[in-house]
Amino acid sequence: MKKVSFIQTAVLILCGVFLSTAVFQCTKEGALVKDLDRSYTGASDSTVFAAFYESNTITPSDATPDINDKLKFRGVQTVIHEYCGTSNCHGGPIAPKFDTYAEIMKFVTPGNPQGSKLWEYITTNDYDKAMPPVASNHELNTTDKGLIYNWIKNGAKEKPDLADFRPAAIRLIVDGCGSANCHNQATATGGWARKGLIPGLTSADTTQFTYINPVTGAATVYCQLSNGTLRNQVWTSYKDSVKKFYSDTVAYASFRPWKTFTTPRSALSTRGPLQNYDDILMDIMYPKSARSNSSVQYTDPVTLVQYYAKGNYLNVTSSMVSRCDSTLLLANPFTGVYATAHQGDMAYGDGGLKPNEVALIKAWYFADPNIPEVWKYGQGNAGIFKYRKSGTIIRR
Repeated sequence: MKKVSFIQTAVLILCGVFLSTAVFQCTKEGALVKDLDRSYTGASDSTVFAAFYESNTITPSDATPDINDKLKFRGVQTVIHEYCGTSNCHGGPIAPKFDTYAEIMKFVTPGNPQGSKLWEYITTNDYDKAMPPVASNHELNTTDKGLIYNWIKNGAKEKPDLADFRPAAIRLIVDGCGSANCHNQATATGGWARKGLIPGLTSADTTQFTYINPVTGAATVYCQLSNGTLRNQVWTSYKDSVKKFYSDTVAYASFRPWKTFTTPRSALSTRGPLQNYDDILMDIMYPKSARSNSSVQYTDPVTLVQYYAKGNYLNVTSSMVSRCDSTLLLANPFTGVYATAHQGDMAYGDGGLKPNEVALIKAWYFADPNIPEVWKYGQGNAGIFKYRKSGTIIRR
């Protein structure tokens, strides 16, 4: 009995030493804690699409949602589940639970990441509060922290809305389409300057940009208006003229734009710029195909000046959405006649947008009140977009 008692005593002493050492290592004096830095080095970025669920079906979508009807992005719920809500942790026996939106929202203050317990847990250097536990060696990366930060900052909603769609969609369009050889302000206005359409500008105000086609290797030289101040003045003046003309084509007939994006007016074929929200809205409301045609649309009876811009901006056969989404067919808003083939080359032939990115642009497009109803649902809600597989027409 005495021998057993001695062994038990020795074991207890050893356990005590081990526990004391472990406790000491968990204090702020331990090397692990002293060097700990779990702070977020990023910043709020509304152009990062941050939704709670991994998949969201957009409105509008087909009765059976098509490939471009679903927003499939890494979601906050997925991040939290991977790091915290596993079956052996907060998704299992350990409270609190982190498996549903309602449970997670108990630790979130919408619009205020710094005031949210969830954010405190994933960024604190307090060894006892840190989540996931520091010893798990399963720290959230900066991208995932940024996803949670932006989601909370933008309202911590269960379902995304316009405030989530617009910044992310505009960034996709600007980044994907606004390159120097594509929908670029400097290239468009540079071509006008070189052709002599802008009084007072000379070749000294422009620079040349050479684009090498990655597939064919062919080189194309573009002329750009390099002076930023002059470029903004020229492009803003052009946009103002377009808006004024189409607001009243009789009263502001003198504001009718010339054909400015291809021959004979511009020295090179260039596309209408899409480099900011206002550029994009103008392209939607007054499409380039109305502003720049391949044949004369009007001849002034007095001056005999020939114009290539249509007087009816609704009489067109392409739109922002139809150029992105290959699942849709567009009807001419004026005639009501539908195209027989999709026009989705801006996404697939040129930009290579993914289906979830097309869905994001479409979700923003139909949610944005600044886009006129006629460009969403046609005149009198007759519809201008229909799904080419099912034939379903999108109406209000």
